Amino acid sequence: MATDTLKSRAGAGGATSGLRRLLLDNGALTALIVLVIALSALSGDFLTTDNLLNVGVQAAVTAVLAFGVTFVIVSAGIDLSVGSVAALSATVLAWTAVSHGIPVFLAVVLALVTGIAAGLVNGFLIAYGKLPPFIATLAMLSVARGLSLVISDGSPIPFPDSVSHLGDTLGGRLPVPVLVMVVMGLIAAFVLGRTYIGRSMYAIGGNEEAARLSGLRVKKQKLAIYALSGLFAAVAGIVLAARLSSAQPQAADGYELDAIAAVVIGGASLAGGTGKASGTLIGALILAVLRNGLNLLNVSAFWQQVVIGVVIALAVLLDTLRRKAGATPVAAGTGGGKGKQAGTYALAAVVTVALVGATSFLHNGSSATATPKMGLSLSTLNNPFFVQIRAGAQAEAKKLGVDLTVTDAQNDASQQANQVQNFTSSSLGAVIVNPVDSDAASNSVQAADKAGIPVIAVDRGVNKASVDALVASDNVAGGELAARTIGEKLGGKGKIVILQGQAGTSAARERAEGFAKGLKAYPGIQVVAQQPADFDRTKGLDVMSNLLQAHPDVQGVIAANDEMALGAVKALGSKAGRSVQVVGFDGTPDGLTAVKNGTLYASVAQQPSQLGKIAVDNALKAVQGKKVEETVKVPVKVVTKENVAGFSG
Repeated sequence: MATDTLKSRAGAGGATSGLRRLLLDNGALTALIVLVIALSALSGDFLTTDNLLNVGVQAAVTAVLAFGVTFVIVSAGIDLSVGSVAALSATVLAWTAVSHGIPVFLAVVLALVTGIAAGLVNGFLIAYGKLPPFIATLAMLSVARGLSLVISDGSPIPFPDSVSHLGDTLGGRLPVPVLVMVVMGLIAAFVLGRTYIGRSMYAIGGNEEAARLSGLRVKKQKLAIYALSGLFAAVAGIVLAARLSSAQPQAADGYELDAIAAVVIGGASLAGGTGKASGTLIGALILAVLRNGLNLLNVSAFWQQVVIGVVIALAVLLDTLRRKAGATPVAAGTGGGKGKQAGTYALAAVVTVALVGATSFLHNGSSATATPKMGLSLSTLNNPFFVQIRAGAQAEAKKLGVDLTVTDAQNDASQQANQVQNFTSSSLGAVIVNPVDSDAASNSVQAADKAGIPVIAVDRGVNKASVDALVASDNVAGGELAARTIGEKLGGKGKIVILQGQAGTSAARERAEGFAKGLKAYPGIQVVAQQPADFDRTKGLDVMSNLLQAHPDVQGVIAANDEMALGAVKALGSKAGRSVQVVGFDGTPDGLTAVKNGTLYASVAQQPSQLGKIAVDNALKAVQGKKVEETVKVPVKVVTKENVAGFSG
């Protein structure tokens, strides 16, 4: 009896230990299953075919980048340059094919070669130059991004139609980016598990000195490893640009962090020696599912960043626990565990389908609602102007009884495309979009049009797509007004500098065009310098401080927004409003306060809260089937100390 009891307890303990081991060895897969089940229970819009395809599309670029980064991390390296290399490769393709008439096939080859070349430079600096991987790839991050801006002159370049099909679907249903992700994943798995260089990666990551002493040519292998990372980055860049129908010089900014996070979440160790392609794919899917689900649940964009950061930290903690518990990481190509691994994935799929099917009953019959639902995708919430648009929209939505979901694209055209696609798959009544870039928003807006969802553009239009209404001020006209204001204040002569917005954005281009047009009427005004400060107050301060060293006698400043203007005011100190006149743009609360105090001479105010209010009004009219004007112009107004008291944005 005692023996039987002992065996029973041992068996129970063994079962518990086995479950614990299973969860530790497949932590990323477990996390993905839990996320899918939870989001299926919380949102009836999550578990739809269209939305799941959206998740796949949104994971594709990050996954392809991450497959390349997996090679590097397995070999105990790091590659911070993949996002910039992706943008550079896409820019090279568009520039050679569109601007120079090179056949598209050859342009694609040149783009891939660009990625490989960048990777080889990284590998050479690390293997032969003895630079730490962090430093070498950080330098390439800056170089590749700079070259992308130089080649494109800071403006998006339209993609050839033959390549843009990479962002479409096959048979009107299966997204091509998902197919590319699967193919690149299979290639990554083959390289890691079935090739000499793949085994070399694990050997170098496990113990580089032992690998060298055993006869492995470590330096040459590192060249190949970083070249592969560059190649995968180039493919990701082409897919991303195809989705956006244009090569954006600022595309994939920060994507290297998502790629590294996907690899680590997928079970690879930053110490090297472990990692697999399937784990990386799961990591990329976790990030995509998180962002998609949090959008559907109307979670604040700021909290989304917090949640994703916590997930990354938990992934690293799980890796530590796995090591302490003695869990054996699976290295591709090491033999015997493949059948067991396939069985685990099959079991996970069955459990997920069963539980998700059960949770779906929670939403049966609950989709009907009398409250109109709308989505608002803003280009950024890191700028007071767009915060005011949100405030005006939210106030009007509350007044009209509209359920408004607001998202922040963080000046990332790809992220905004994902957000608009999420709105579309959620079958919202209307979508309001403030485009990061007018060209890049076209594909996602076209998808909303096909779904019969009214789209209202606010502040900036959408090219090559139909919108029900455009609610905007004229940036070009506003730029001319700013130029005339500074020209008149200086009496038609003097030296000025211009602080430009973020390179590649439509607002920066249009306002710069307006400045140039307006200044033509004042031949006595000399523009001694024009520099971008990215719509940012801190950068405006730094750029203006630098320009004052070369041009201490400057008499005027035109800034493409109030934030940069306020940075310039700080750099000018006591000169601001006295010997140097500064004109801003947007009419933000801080800008108007500076106008009132006399440090900022004027701001070309767009009344952003009115833009948000009118956009919601027109969206509701469109939902109700009422007629809306194609273009609703909100007038700009020059606000100076004389009229600031009576102005309310």
